[in-house]
Amino acid sequence: PSDAAYDYAARPGPVHDAVARISLTGRIGRPMITLHGTLDALLPIAVQSDVYARMIAEQGRSVLHRYYRIEGGTHVDSLYDTFPDRLRPILPCYRAAFTALTAWVERGEVPPPSGTVPRPRSGAPVDTGSLT
Repeated sequence: PSDAAYDYAARPGPVHDAVARISLTGRIGRPMITLHGTLDALLPIAVQSDVYARMIAEQGRSVLHRYYRIEGGTHVDSLYDTFPDRLRPILPCYRAAFTALTAWVERGEVPPPSGTVPRPRSGAPVDTGSLT
């Protein structure tokens, strides 16, 4: 039988219980920062991070979450050299987010509000990782 013929609904209760324990619910319990490029072709933002951010909000946990949509960011930075006029490297934003998350968790320094991070208007995008 192929994987496409897998009948999840027919699986026994313990299988459903195990999946429920690891399913995304939005009930986060610790500070979390999400970054997602607006031009991500591998994981479309509208059906991935936008959905999870709504789940977190519906669970009343938005106070623990920051969601930054990185304008011109894609899933991986390797395409930047091919389309520098349309894309921006997302790695500098990941670094900024990690620093912000560390400050939030260790020192209680709440990061900027969620929002879309515009492409830099000047300077080298590879050097710009601000979350504002």
